[in-house]
Amino acid sequence: MKLKMEEKALLFKIRTKKDSAAFGELYNLYVEKIYRFVFFKINNKEETEDITSDVFLKVWNYLIENRKKEIGSFTGLIYRIARNSIIDFYRQRAKRQECSLDSVVLLADDKNYEKVEIDIEVEKIMIVVKRMKQEYQEVILHRFVEELTTSEISSILDKSKTNVRVTLHRATKKLQELLEQD
Repeated sequence: MKLKMEEKALLFKIRTKKDSAAFGELYNLYVEKIYRFVFFKINNKEETEDITSDVFLKVWNYLIENRKKEIGSFTGLIYRIARNSIIDFYRQRAKRQECSLDSVVLLADDKNYEKVEIDIEVEKIMIVVKRMKQEYQEVILHRFVEELTTSEISSILDKSKTNVRVTLHRATKKLQELLEQD
């Protein structure tokens, strides 16, 4: 609860005084989460960095331009902007042809063997998640990777809490089925 009150105080400073230091604090609270969210969808470090910085620029502009609009959930706002930015990215990318390069494989030594082993397992799960329909991917990412509450997810996806809970249940059930098949 303290964090939400701190967010509200920072938002007040940004909206009334255009306080860039307050925005910097919000940035620090959310940059890793938004980066991770975007990277999961994009899978390219440079593109993810560009989109993440664009998201924060859009958030700043939204807060300054819409001072009178009430913000129910800053988390919902920033993830919605990130989600829309990812959609815009894919729309623009569909208009141009690109060749993808194979990703670089890291060699494991004895010291980071366990980390590499965990990374391989996570990568296997992520491959399975990416085979699922978009709706399931989003709720799994928000709930288990970003550790958001059902309320926050419902705000981001603009769906009811009940709908999010049902979708999450179906998604985890489907994920379990797919993992057992592999």
